[in-house]
This record gives sequence, C-alpha cells and structure tokens, in this order.
Amino acid sequence: MFTKKSPAEEKRRVRANDREYNEKFQYATNYITTSKYNIFTFLPINLFEQFRVAANAYFLFLFLLQLIPQVSSLSWFTTIVPLGMVLSITAVKDASDDYFRHQSDNQVNNRKSQVLISGSLKNEKWMNVRVGDIIKLENNQFVAADLLLLSSSEPHGLCYIETAELDGETNMKVRQSVSVTSELGDPNNLAAFDGKVVCEPPNNKLDHFDGTLYWRAMKCTLTNQNMLLRGCVLRNTEACFGLVIFAGPDTKLMQNSGPTKFKRASIDILMNTLVLWIFGLLVCMCMFLAIGNAVWEQVVGSRFQNYLSWEPPVDIVVFSAFFAFWSYVIILNTLVPISLYVSVEVIRLAHSFFINWDPQMFCSQCNTAAKARTTTLSEELGQVEYIFSDKTGTLTQNIMTFNKCSINGHSYGEVTGSLGPKPKRLDFTPFNPLADPDFCFYDDTLLESVKVGDSDTQEFFRLLSLCHTVMSEEKSEGNLVYKAQSPDESALVTAARNFGFVFRSRTPGTITTTEMGRPVTYILLAILDFNNIRKRMSVVVRNPEGRIRLYCKGADTVLFERLHPCNQELIRVTSDHLHEYATEGLRTLTLAYRDLSEEEWETWSENHDCAEKEDLLSVVYEQIEQNMMLLGATAIEDKLQEGVRETIALLSLANIKTWVLTGDKQETAVNIGYSCKMLTDDMTEMFIISGHSVQSVKQELRRARERMIEFSQNKDGRRDEGVEECGDACFEGATGGKDLQPPATSDLMDNISGEFALVVNGHSLAHALDADMEEEFVTTACACKAVICCRVTPLQKAQVVELIKKYKTAITLAIGDGANDVSMIKTAHIGVGISGQEGIQAVLASDYSFSQFRFLQRLLLVHGRWSYIRMCRFLYYFFYKNFAFTMVHFWFAFLCGFSAQTVYDQFFITLFNIVYTSLPVLAMGVFDQDVSDQKSLEYPKLYEPGQLNLLFNKREFLICVAQGFYTSMVLFFVPYATMSGATQSSGQPLADYQTFAVTTATALVIVVSVQVALDTAYWTIINHIFLWGSLGFYFIIMFGLDSQRLFAVSPNYFHFVGSAQSTLLQPVVWSTLALATAICVIPVLALRFLKSDLKPQLSDTVRYAQLVLQKKRRPAGSSVASTWCKACSTWEDRQHAKGGSRRSGYAFSHQEGFGELITSGKNMASFAPKHSSSWVDTLLRKKRGHGSTGALGECTPAVSHRSPVTGSLQDSPIREERAKQERLQRKLPEQRSLQGSSSVTKETIQTT
Repeated sequence: MFTKKSPAEEKRRVRANDREYNEKFQYATNYITTSKYNIFTFLPINLFEQFRVAANAYFLFLFLLQLIPQVSSLSWFTTIVPLGMVLSITAVKDASDDYFRHQSDNQVNNRKSQVLISGSLKNEKWMNVRVGDIIKLENNQFVAADLLLLSSSEPHGLCYIETAELDGETNMKVRQSVSVTSELGDPNNLAAFDGKVVCEPPNNKLDHFDGTLYWRAMKCTLTNQNMLLRGCVLRNTEACFGLVIFAGPDTKLMQNSGPTKFKRASIDILMNTLVLWIFGLLVCMCMFLAIGNAVWEQVVGSRFQNYLSWEPPVDIVVFSAFFAFWSYVIILNTLVPISLYVSVEVIRLAHSFFINWDPQMFCSQCNTAAKARTTTLSEELGQVEYIFSDKTGTLTQNIMTFNKCSINGHSYGEVTGSLGPKPKRLDFTPFNPLADPDFCFYDDTLLESVKVGDSDTQEFFRLLSLCHTVMSEEKSEGNLVYKAQSPDESALVTAARNFGFVFRSRTPGTITTTEMGRPVTYILLAILDFNNIRKRMSVVVRNPEGRIRLYCKGADTVLFERLHPCNQELIRVTSDHLHEYATEGLRTLTLAYRDLSEEEWETWSENHDCAEKEDLLSVVYEQIEQNMMLLGATAIEDKLQEGVRETIALLSLANIKTWVLTGDKQETAVNIGYSCKMLTDDMTEMFIISGHSVQSVKQELRRARERMIEFSQNKDGRRDEGVEECGDACFEGATGGKDLQPPATSDLMDNISGEFALVVNGHSLAHALDADMEEEFVTTACACKAVICCRVTPLQKAQVVELIKKYKTAITLAIGDGANDVSMIKTAHIGVGISGQEGIQAVLASDYSFSQFRFLQRLLLVHGRWSYIRMCRFLYYFFYKNFAFTMVHFWFAFLCGFSAQTVYDQFFITLFNIVYTSLPVLAMGVFDQDVSDQKSLEYPKLYEPGQLNLLFNKREFLICVAQGFYTSMVLFFVPYATMSGATQSSGQPLADYQTFAVTTATALVIVVSVQVALDTAYWTIINHIFLWGSLGFYFIIMFGLDSQRLFAVSPNYFHFVGSAQSTLLQPVVWSTLALATAICVIPVLALRFLKSDLKPQLSDTVRYAQLVLQKKRRPAGSSVASTWCKACSTWEDRQHAKGGSRRSGYAFSHQEGFGELITSGKNMASFAPKHSSSWVDTLLRKKRGHGSTGALGECTPAVSHRSPVTGSLQDSPIREERAKQERLQRKLPEQRSLQGSSSVTKETIQTT
C-alpha cells in the first residue's frame, strides 16, 4: 500500500532544487509502507476479510435467523458467543502482525539523510525526501533513493558501492558522475545547480538506465554507471552528492519487491470447500426434514388441531414446512462448528511458538533464534515439494579461502588421509612478519618449497602478487588491508602475501611488492582486462632487471589452448589435479606466463594503442597471449554455510527438489552446485540453456527432452513406437508445429529415469518465461533433479516461482537473504528469510526466518511434518465428533414429528464444542507426534504423505463423515432401544425425554473422549489433564446446570432440573453407556489393527522400531545417521569422486573494467588510508573452516556434515537405510514387506 501517484509515465522530467516544478507531476514520495491497516481502516477491512471466510458469514446468517422467534428453537447466545470469540481472537492476531509491520516501516522511513535545502545541508527523514532533492551520502551509508551521481570526494567523480541488497553480490562496483557535474563538490555550487533530467519512467531493470541531463546549454547522456540505486551502500568513498530521480515505490528496489500477497494455506482452501459441501448437505437434510414436517402435519398433525392449533402466522402446511426448514438449519448448524476456526488458529499459534523456542534452530554465533513471522502456514511446511534458493549468503558465506594449488605438476594442500590425524595450522609469522594472521593453510611442504627457493613455486606466487586489480591500504606499518573487486582476487593475493610475496601498493604505472623480505617495484606496462568472453586476465610488467614478462590467469579451457606445445605433459598432470579440485567443488584458475622481448613488446604496444573498440582490443590481446608457459593452478573454496550439503541431501531424500536462482554468473553457480552436492559427476547429463533467441532456447530445451527420453528408452529397454513418436512430437512443438501431443509428452517426462541437471542463463530464461514457452520450460526443468538459473533478476526469480505454482499442484518455498530475494519470497507459498550479511529486507518480507540454511531441514522435516500430521488428525477428529453430535438431531426428527425439537439441552449444545471437547482435541493438535524428531530426520521418506496430501483430503473427509454417521446412529438407537422398555428401581418407566437426552449426551461425550484417546500417539501430562479434566468438567457442569438453585433463578432457561441425578443413578443407564461406547470403538480398533498389520506405513514401522529400541536401551550412535557418518568421510568422498567425468572448476567473480580504471589512475586516491572502512574488514575477521556438525541433541540428521549423499557415495548410505528398515519390518508379525526400501511409494501411502 503505497502513496497514491499519478497514472503511468512515458517520460520522467526532474529539475534539481525545484520542488515546486517537480510537484506538478505528482511523483511518489520516499515514504513506503508494507502494512495492511491503519487505525481508521482496521475495523472495516479486518471484518470484511474475516467475513470472506465462508464459515464466519454462515454463522452471522444463523445469528440473524435466531432473532426470529417463529424460526429458532435455540437461544441467540448459542451462536453469537462463539462467533464473537472467533472474530475477536483473529482481529487481535491480525492487529499484532500489522503492528510489527508498522514498526519495521517506521524504522526505514525515519532514517536520516542530509538534504540540500536553501543552500545548506539539513538532516531529513527518508520519508520527507522528494524527487529533485540533492542528497549528501557519507561512507558506509545506505542510499535513500535512486540517485543520479553528481559529484564525489574522489577524483574524477568516482565512487564505490556495494549492491548486496540488490543482486546479492558483495564485491564492490564503480560508479562515476558525468564530467560536467563532477566538480560541483561544494554545497554552494550544488545549491545553484538547476539541471534538468529527462529519463525513462520507473521500471524494475536493475542494470539499465536511459536518460539525458540538460544544463548550461550542454546535453549529457546518462547510463546505469551514473546511478546509485536505493539499497546500495557507499564504500571506500568519503562523501558524494546525488540528485533524487526515483523515490519510494518508484525506486528499482521497490519495483522488484512486488506487491504484498495474502498467503492462505491449502488446508484453509480445502476447509472452505468442505464448508460448502457441508452447507449443501445441510440444505438437503433440512429440505428433507421440512418435507417430512409437511407430510406429518398433513397426515398426523391435523388430528391435534382442535386442542393444539398452529401459532400465527402459520396457518397452512406449507408455512409450517417453511419455518421447520429454517429451524433445522439452526439446529444442525453445528455440522460446521464455529470453534473449528478458533481451534485452528490456536494450534497454528502453538506451532509457531515451537519453532521460535526450538534450541536446535538457535545460532549461537550470531545470537539469532528461528522466528515464525506468520501463524497461518505451519502445516504448509509439511507439504513442500520445491525449494527455490538464492546462492550468495544463503548457501554460501561468500568467503573465499585458498585451499589447494598445483605447481609444476605437484599438488599441494592434500594433507589428510583416511586415518591420519589432522595436521596443525601453519604459523607464517616467523617466516613472514607481513603475513595475514587469519590465513589458514596446513600443507607445510608448500611453505618449505618457498623457503628453499624453488623457482617454479616462487614464480607461481609472484604471478599471484602481480596479476590482479586489488588495491592496498596500509593503515600502519605492515598492517595491510586489501580492497578487492571480488573475494576470489582477495583470497589469491592474500595467499601470495603469506607465502612471502606481499603486494604492498600500486600507482598507475608501478606495482610495489615485498618478495621474501626484499622490496621490489615492477613497472606496469599493460593490463589485459578480464571479461566473461575472454575468461582470463593478464598483466605485462618489467622487473627491476629490465626483463618484460606477461602473467596470465584464467579458465583452463581457454588457457590450455594458448600454451606452448612443450607443455603437453605438464598439461596432462595439471588437468588431473584440476579435475580433482573441481570434483571437490573448488573454484579453479590456471596460471601461465610468457617472456617478451623488447621488439615484441614495442610492436604489440603500438597495435594496442591503435585499437579502440572492444572487438579490436580482443584481437590484440589474442596476439600476445600465445605460446605461454604453464605454471600451475589454484583451487579456492567458496565456503558453504555449515550443513548445506547435508541439508540438500536430506531434502532430496524427502523428494524435495531444490532450485538455485542466483544473480551470479554460470561458472560460479555451477561450482557451488557441485560444492553443495546438488550437481555430481555421477549425474546422467547436465544441460546448459544459453540461447539468445526464442528459437535457440526452444531448440536447446527440445534437445534436452530428447536426450532424457532417449536415456529412459535405453535404460528401461522400451523402444516402442509410441515412445519414439513422442520425440518427434516434442520436436514439432518446439519448432512451432501442430503435431505436439502434450499428454503423451507429459506422461513420459513425469517418468524419466536417470539424474539430470539443467543450467539456464538469465538471457535464456527471459525467453523461456514467454507465454508460449513457459510450459515447455516447466516440463523440461521439472524432469531434472537439479535446476540452476544464473544471472537472473529479482523479478525473474518471482516469475520462475509463479510458473511452478501455475503448472504444478505443489507447495513452493523460497529462501534468501537479500533484498533481491524479496519478490521471490513473497511469491512462493512459503517465504524464508536468512538473517545474514545482506540487510534485513528478506527477513521483513518472509514468513519464517533463521540464520543458517541448515535449519531448513528441521523446519520442514520436523516442525513442518509434525504440524501437518497434527492438523490433519485434528480436522479428522473435529469433523467426526461434530457429525456424531449433530446427526443425532436428524434421527430424532423421525420420532418428534419433524417439529425441530432438539435432543440435547441448549446449554449442552452451546458448551459441547467450547468446553466439553475442545481442550482434548487442542492438546492432540498441539502436542501429538507419530515419531520423534530424531526419527523424522533419519527417515526423510516419512515426509512424502504430506507432499501427496494423503492424511486429510476429500476422501478422508468422507470417511470421517461416514464414521460420524455410524456413531450418531449408535448413540441414538442404542439408548432408544435399551431404554424404551426399561424401568427405574421404583418400577416407574425410565423412558422420558430428559432421561433420554442426558443419556445420549453422556454417551456422546464418553465416546468422543475415548476416540481422541485412541487417536493420540504421543501423551503428555497436558493431554491427560485436558482429556480427563474435560470429562470431569462435563459431569460437574451438568450437575450444576440441573440444580434446583439455577432453576429457581431462571426457570425459562434451565429446564432439566434434577435430570442428571435421577438418570445417572440408574444401573441400566451405565450399561447403555458401556454398550454404546463398545459398539462405537471396537470396529475402529479392529480396522486399525488390520490396517497396521496387513498394510503398514513407514511411520508404523519406525514407531514400532522406536519402541523396540527403547526397550532394549540401544546405545547411542547406532542410528542410520551415525552409520552414514562413519561410512562417508571426506577422504572417501575424494576417492570416489575421482571416478567421474573430467570437468572444469573454473569460476571467477571478477568484473570487466577495473583494468582500465587502474591504468588511468582515476581510482588511486580512493584507497588512501583515510578511507578505512570496508566490507573486507568484516571478511578478515571471519572464522575460517567448517566445523563438524555432529548430532544436534537427539536429532541426528540422516547424513553427517561431511557425507556426500548425493555424490558418488549415495548408494552406500541408502543401502544402509534400506537394510535397517528391512530388519525393522521383519520384527513385525505377519507384516508385509515395504518393498525392501525406505521409500514410501505413492501406492503404499494411498492405503492410509
């Protein structure tokens, strides 16, 4: 809900320092709000939303009916009291949720900025900033709105920003003001600035801006390089000034956020559908009973007209039937009890508290607990099929560490074997006083090689200290802080620093280093900049001896082609090392050099000076980057968050697919995919979609489907004609033909065998999301085990999620940590925010938040699964007991002349769902669990019933209705039969209306209490108190309501005076109660025994095994999880991983353009010691290395932290799980096999 603004713009016109001019266009202010209500709109809007719920509107209608005396046989308070409770509780919950939204909005809107007003800088709140204002930003401040950069404290109008809130990338980016305004650094000059900007209207394109600045008869073109977008942070720049172009909801950040969406659980939608069904059933029964009333009045009732005449206005049979219809609508309204919705809200609230209080989801490092920010989606957590995850900050820590390297055919960094102890971390301080104390390395052979003066090793680190675009800041002597454009470069330069080759400083023409304690200055002759096409960068330097050398680093796939032929043997060995590093998920770069003569340099330099265009420069670069000598390769780890591999593996075993949607480039995303075991070398095939046109993307998707179908044919031995024709159909559909047969294709793609992966680039995804392409994309992607989308915009992330929601009846979950993930989080059924290093935008927009990705496994497999099971059992029992309660009235109608007489006392009708039976079912819905949290993690296949929605659906509803009908018949006809001829001990007849009502009501309370006891699988002291306490309260309240004292106070309301005492003193009544309970319960027990014995579910097997293990007191550590931990060590992972196909691990998150900036000298002043604050400070303080996760309390995950479940060792732990479950099944007498695996197939689960 944003400030109202004018219709869509065609062009935006902004004049600096002229609010009066800009206000004519009614541009949006900088005030934002994500809340739904204010103090005036809360009551009407909230009531409107609540009465959109079918049940609430239904009960409001019943209340109005009860105000008509001729219609209602019940007092009005039986409906309005529970309805008022429901509305009040829901309103309080909604108000509290919106209050927190208001708090977060106020926090953002009340941030302060320095705004230039009347020639002086004044502190203004963000919400008071207007389009056309000039704002001053200082180092480390957030950008308040989308600004045109006017000037900067740095030379040439440069400034440095961090865009983590926008695209998730923490590397610095450069922005530059236009030359005509770059010198306007003084507020007095800026106060006189009256330039006019004409630009594009508000849009969501983060990487594009098109505009023109008109000032002093000058016209300057504006691009994205001149813009500072809201959400960015100013870094390494003392101050800058900017002109507000877009504010508030018009900013690109907010344009990508998307509207706030009201999320409703699928069970809520199902409940609304069932309410309509019940209402239809209610209307049919009331019509039937009204017809019965008319027939009875015509045939039998006419005999009583002389002494029992109709009351006005009833004077004919039709009127009698009409009023009987509405009377029965009121009497049978408890088929949909209003307390159902209150109970559901209470259960969900309790489930959210369990998430908040879970100590195993608390991160001690950042002192952050998990938080459920909504209370309406808890059971949805137990039904998730697709997870859409950001990469940077969500899966990774975005901290690069130098792990391994290959130098002249020797690999360094492999220091642990399968049995050997872990070596100590190297101490570089005695060898090198300038070493970084936070640098971790363990292989002392590499350090010894440097110390003894090995020429290849020293040249290797010399290259790393020279071939980069890093800037150095020396705060004090020897206290170096590197300012790198990418964390990759920082890690490589830091490694060279620790091994004796310290990069100290640079100028536009020199690089100063300290080599083995000796200061050395190189002349920088040229930088051959990096770009995504070249996949390499080079520098040309002259050493103090005058020798010219080119140093190059880049992807092995492009560098090996440019090496001298004499390197063939070294290439082979290095390739093996690179493959080994890549299979471990490390990011690799290859290093090479070439000596140049003076003549070669002079000739090339002349060609370089003549080349101006980018394509010509690439040709010139190619000329010199030839016949190089290979030095080796580096391997860097982009540190994953703790437990990411195990979490993804565990979720995969639970049949949950994980898609990664990232703004990073393809190589980086793919390598992270290998690191977290989403991608493995054992996969059948990985398809890369990189087409730049609709037709090329169609062709690539078609080829991917053909390959999948071909593999399935070969594997399954099915080469029938129908299958082969499907391939042609896919081709026709991809090329615009009309012969495509979607049903056949869809069936085949749903049954693809093999493990495939799909990698899609951002420009290709834009075409795949077109209306005529989206179904093909979804079909192809959903047949793959892993999907990675690279270079995607925030809006594309949301579109991908929306696509799955559109074509798949599946619950989706989106998880991210930055503002660029907000749109995706809002679009998914469930949004999860990671409270990481990229601000709190994702957390504020999320439904659930925590600090580590690994907590997702517990959120879904434990809390989500329990919530789904509890809610399903609660709903089944609730509908059952209310049908059993209400249908007694239906049977009684046949004996009371269809007169709309109630069986029970009206106070019993009011209190049945509020007092007598509410607490036991609440306790079951809040505390029940079929297996422990440890077993839920050990057997992830237990999660599948929720995905298939098997525990409560329309079929289960009909079963519970049938059981309710059966119970109501027993509760009515058994007491009727036993008491019709019974007598009291005094000899008087026992069969009177009040005695029958008390007996039936008591039997009902006892039966439903016994039923909830049978349905409860996990007993706590609260369950016992609520169940037996409610039963006791029934008798206490019943005796109190039937007392003489209350009758004397209000005889019109308390009709059953003395009935309870006289009825329950009769032995035949207790015999009737016992008989009715037995007839109701014994068939249920028999069916459940046969079901668990003949067709057991996996949960039955696990629960039985859990009981057996408790009896045997099996020692800790013998679970499946611990078995996997022992079987899957890091050493075994590496040994098995070597057997896959060879691949490149190249990844480099560098950007083009820094080379030219360095050689121009424009950016040198920005790294003076006065600018000391940087995100690098934070990175350098980070702890290194992964700790072993081990067991979390009693909740041991199915894989250890180091277990490569989805990699080449996947079969081993799965066999362990299968073997264990086979042993468990044999322990059950006469039990059928579960097909020898832990998998719960759809057919098996559907027998639930």
